[in-house]
Amino acid sequence: MKKKMLAALLTVTMVASLSACGLKTPEKTEVTNETETATQTTTETKSDDTAAMVTLVYAEVNPLDTIVGQTDTAFKEKVEELSGGEIKIDLQASGVLGSENDVLDTMLGGGGTIDMARISAFALTSYGGEKSKLLSVPYTFVSREHFWNFATSDLAKEFLVEPHENGSGITGLFYAEEGFRHFFTVEPVNSLEDLKGMKLRVSNDPIMNGMVEGLGASPTVVSFGELYSALQTGVVDGAEQPIANYKSNAFQEVAPNLILDGHTLGAVQVVITDAAWDSLSDEHKSIIEEASKYASEYNRKISEETENKVLEELKADGVNIVEVTDITPWQEACKDIIEASTADNKELYQQILDMQ
Repeated sequence: MKKKMLAALLTVTMVASLSACGLKTPEKTEVTNETETATQTTTETKSDDTAAMVTLVYAEVNPLDTIVGQTDTAFKEKVEELSGGEIKIDLQASGVLGSENDVLDTMLGGGGTIDMARISAFALTSYGGEKSKLLSVPYTFVSREHFWNFATSDLAKEFLVEPHENGSGITGLFYAEEGFRHFFTVEPVNSLEDLKGMKLRVSNDPIMNGMVEGLGASPTVVSFGELYSALQTGVVDGAEQPIANYKSNAFQEVAPNLILDGHTLGAVQVVITDAAWDSLSDEHKSIIEEASKYASEYNRKISEETENKVLEELKADGVNIVEVTDITPWQEACKDIIEASTADNKELYQQILDMQ
């Protein structure tokens, strides 16, 4: 009897134990599946967010308070506004990513560390920019209105896509300007004759070199980032820049003499690498194009007003400013480089001249 009771007790215990195991196993599986599902959903959401976010590194050699710096900021803010934050423009100003040539070397080299940049039109001359070269020829544009007649024309669109079409790996988005460029010097200059024999800073650009030589001075290549110290130490006697850039870079501290010869209008453009452009969705490309139009119009609105304001500030600070009343001798001095630079594109150059 005792053996039968013990066997019955063991049987009941085993059934209870098996029943308990049977209940726990499905419960544990359900919790695990819910956790895995939740984890998978979170990962997918993060992955989608990451894929939607685009960051474009944008290089600018000048400070943000310049005309071009303000234009850069307007472009950045408009892109981020229109994209709802999906596109971020990482604006690196004041030359922290190098000179314009350094930036272009990086972009054209395909390194992928710089996606966009604001560059001077003449900067493309050394990279096969035959059309862009025409924009830096001395005394091409007689007024701001003349430049904007070009910049808003169908012809300008052909100029913008030139580096893409010649295989450079970048394309232009829009044109802007930073005002007429003028010479500034350590010692006073009251006329064209006073420039003769001076060492004037140039970038590595054949047209600028030829212009300085035509004026009777000696072209001296110095990177923009080293220009202040070069003026301070006598490596060069002068240089040239638009008025707003002259003040923002504090060049008046070491070269307080400005002669308003207006040899070229500072035509600039914003470029993007083909790799960065091709990586954008159609929607994001449309946003970049809309922001480009906005930034160009913004630049046109602020440029002359900003330049006039800066000029008055320079006068108040005691900078020696000389007006050029007769530009004819300057034009004549540059005749050879003008002819040499336009010889291969006479008809195209004439189209620009006819837009005034």
